[in-house]
Amino acid sequence: MPDRCPPILRHLRRALETQTEEKVTDNETEERARVSTGIGALDDVLHGGLTADRLYLIEGSPGSGKTTLGMQFLLAGRDAGEKGIYVTRSESAVELRDIARSHGWCLDGIEIHELVRPDEDVDRVQYTMFEPAEVELGATVGDVHKQIDSIKPDRIVFDSLSEMRLLSQGALRYRREILALKQFLAGRHCTSLLLDDKSDGDDQELQSLAHGVIRLEQRLTDYGGERRFLRVTKFRGSDFIGGAHDLQLVRGGIRVYPRGIDGPAAEFDGQSVSSGLPALDSLLGGGLAKGSSTLLLGPAGIGKSTTGVQFAVEAAKRGERAVLFEFEESSHALFLRSKGLGLPLRRYVDEGLIEVRHLKAGEITPNEFSMIVRAAVEPYERSRPTSVVLIDSLNGYLNSMPHEKHLMIQLNDMLNYLAKRGVATFLVVAQHGMLGRGMATPVDTSYLADAVILFRYFEADGEIHRAISVVKNRTANHERTIREFSMGEQGFVIGQPLTNFRGVLSGTPEFVGSQDALMPDREKRSE
Repeated sequence: MPDRCPPILRHLRRALETQTEEKVTDNETEERARVSTGIGALDDVLHGGLTADRLYLIEGSPGSGKTTLGMQFLLAGRDAGEKGIYVTRSESAVELRDIARSHGWCLDGIEIHELVRPDEDVDRVQYTMFEPAEVELGATVGDVHKQIDSIKPDRIVFDSLSEMRLLSQGALRYRREILALKQFLAGRHCTSLLLDDKSDGDDQELQSLAHGVIRLEQRLTDYGGERRFLRVTKFRGSDFIGGAHDLQLVRGGIRVYPRGIDGPAAEFDGQSVSSGLPALDSLLGGGLAKGSSTLLLGPAGIGKSTTGVQFAVEAAKRGERAVLFEFEESSHALFLRSKGLGLPLRRYVDEGLIEVRHLKAGEITPNEFSMIVRAAVEPYERSRPTSVVLIDSLNGYLNSMPHEKHLMIQLNDMLNYLAKRGVATFLVVAQHGMLGRGMATPVDTSYLADAVILFRYFEADGEIHRAISVVKNRTANHERTIREFSMGEQGFVIGQPLTNFRGVLSGTPEFVGSQDALMPDREKRSE
């Protein structure tokens, strides 16, 4: 039967059929073999690594880590039994081996080809009717082709394209040379990285020819060292994790900390996490649910960190792991304070049930911190499950990264990940001020937490006392009472509910009942 569709509809149908064919081609591309970059976290960003037998552009400013990335790429191929060649015009073989040695690597088994050899006397080269750049470019390209056909490598690194750009003396010829190189490599089944210095303007011609583009960036911060990023701006035929991923250039190579942390949800029961203190569990309505996050809020020195340590020690007593991330207090001070309160923190640290991690302010990035948390709670072979994480304090977390703008979003992602793992997370927040209406919270994080435990000082008969209350617990029907508590050699002691109490919500708690209703001053008695 003749096709009676109007011409415009036939044209639209052909367009849809063409799009379907293109989608099939993309799916076939995704099924191609993948090769590792040599950086596990970067492979995760690329959802499995680079597509084999393709050409990729690695661009960044000098010192951003391009050469190091290229070396790691070739070393990963060597370890997999593949041949690799490092084609260099900007650095000598001696310099490259020195760079590798500084990372603790050995480049044995990797061919290094210098386009300008030290024994070559370029001053004696005579040019007649041709421009010097044309002669050098032709010789350079021919030399590269000859070496590739001779070695037949599986992986190639070109360092760097800036030299070829200068020799081309124009954008048109430069693009043609790169296109010719791409076509030359197409039938030789090798995966290639082209290293290029990032120019002031984006080199769209080169980016359009590459199968994928990875950009390395760095910037100075107001405090601390340089902040480094990695971005995947293009990856044909494959999905990837977009955005800026934190990067560190250290001895041993490049470390990449992907943006956001996610993972499969762990199976855990609906049991609650106990503090080991019946009165505190009663305040919370029976304890805290696994996978919940709790905000410990109050002025400095009132006992917020001690409450978090209490939950960690109780988890260790059950044979579970706890991890404490300290931004402020030293280990020595933490152990002394815990010992004075009857909490055997050091013993459980020595047994491996509690881990204390100290983080240096100004030297850590949000994604790096997220990856440290993830590594600390991921289950290891024959290891105990992690049930408690304490971040002490959120003030230190915010102050250690003052140049960041979206810390709360990243913190929310981290809490969601810990919730999936069934980990009870405690966030310590120190309020500004000690008493009165001048008290303020540095950042409102109460909406992120499932539970909020509020600590307050109050005055009665010329003495300062401590009060504790639970103002929020999404997972249980908690008490609405306010209890006095004390800390001393007897540990963490919580008294009966205080009924003659007013002004706690206004920030100026005042006790107006009988002095006999208050707890005895255990701290004075212990002295």
